[in-house]
Amino acid sequence: MNKGDSMTQTGWNLKHSYQLLPEHFYAKVEPTPVKNPACVVFNDDLATELGLPDDSKQHPEIWSGNELPDGADPIAQAYAGHQFGQFTMLGDGRAVLLGEQVTNKGRRFDIQLKGSGRTPFSRRGDGRAGLAPMLREYMISESMYGLGIPTNRSLAVTTTGEHIQREIEIPGAVLTRVSSSHLRVGTFQYAAGLGDVDALRLLADYAIQRHYPEVAGDENRYAAFYEKVVERQAALIAKWQLTGFIHGVMNTDNMAISGETFDYGPCAFMDVYHPETVFSSIDAQGRYAYQNQPPIGQWNLARLAEALIPILDDEEESAVETAQEILSRYGSYFQTYWVNGMRNKLGFLSEESQDRALMDDLLDIMKKQEADYTNTFRALTLDRPEELPMYHSVAFSSWYDQWKKRLERQEQPLHLAFETMKKANPAIIPRNHRVEEALEAVIQEDDYSVMHQLMEQLKNPYAYSDAQVDYTQPPEPSDQPYRTYCGT
Repeated sequence: MNKGDSMTQTGWNLKHSYQLLPEHFYAKVEPTPVKNPACVVFNDDLATELGLPDDSKQHPEIWSGNELPDGADPIAQAYAGHQFGQFTMLGDGRAVLLGEQVTNKGRRFDIQLKGSGRTPFSRRGDGRAGLAPMLREYMISESMYGLGIPTNRSLAVTTTGEHIQREIEIPGAVLTRVSSSHLRVGTFQYAAGLGDVDALRLLADYAIQRHYPEVAGDENRYAAFYEKVVERQAALIAKWQLTGFIHGVMNTDNMAISGETFDYGPCAFMDVYHPETVFSSIDAQGRYAYQNQPPIGQWNLARLAEALIPILDDEEESAVETAQEILSRYGSYFQTYWVNGMRNKLGFLSEESQDRALMDDLLDIMKKQEADYTNTFRALTLDRPEELPMYHSVAFSSWYDQWKKRLERQEQPLHLAFETMKKANPAIIPRNHRVEEALEAVIQEDDYSVMHQLMEQLKNPYAYSDAQVDYTQPPEPSDQPYRTYCGT
């Protein structure tokens, strides 16, 4: 979703193009009413972007699912997925798609209620969601938007006036999620699992029309589509790595075809730089650790290739060769996006042969010194290396001297290097202890002010304002590793 889109008209304009696909891709279902809905967080800027009615915030009955907006035709989508490597047939077990809001600029966005009750895909789940996990998703997804990382967004969090049972009773809530679509790698796995090649082809054509219309006229549009997805995922994961973001649950049903970050369950941002960092309580083996995200992205894309084989070529052997050739480019795409991004983070406006060594050496020093990832690049951006605990280490001093000489060799004025760094290195991120502080204020004291103050600063994490300084502080040292939970 692009910043700066403005609306000249307001009103619901829901369409339902996904429902032109065969009926086995979805199930008709209405949200389950709740006892006493109250809209506790509402994203006015996003509502304006979407062209929603001006009084939308005053209608918690819509954001809870108690009432449907004009033109809604709710469904739960069917999909499959490899969850921690194990294949499962799935579907929206606690989410309902109201429809696709089309703005007056012709842009199309799914409007989905998460936590809106049971669906035919719920299995043993209750279809509900807790307030804290939904607020957390709101905060992280909107923070990602502020960071300039492709993402689904959050429009509203609505309390239900009811409690749900998890390990303990917790207050229930519904999140209104906005996405350019909810098509996933798992959607294609589901189609392939049906053994219906015509349905698979229809799904691919729909994905092309919605996200990659530029390849519709290609001689082999499905191969061209696959390559687009491969490149976009490589670009996305490079952005994750460059900001220290750890998704935490990179199952194939959580990889969006659009290239947006999708599903904010056990995700978190690194404080101390360590490649093996894992936050998720359910990732006991570290499958989705920070350092594993790039190869897991490729693994997931291999699963997409397997699903697409029947339509890539009439001959299976040729289809496999085509898929392998495209997938083999993933590593090159990722390295290009990551290296270019790191050049910006370090102020390199030209290319020199030793640039990669400087990048790798810095990360190695950061790992050994247990340096804060975000604050290291913030200090370099401000050219205040003395703020870093590792400032007096011999290794960092040597690296810093090499880096300054590298900047001075550039033809461009030095201030341009630092301006580039400022645009690439956020001054703040949604640090885990700050997110938990905001959630605790809500749950314990019904106080949303801590969250609102945090989110106000995270709207522009590259501002380097005085108001952001307090949010740059890392957490106090702890013997216990920070853990996140999926919220289901």
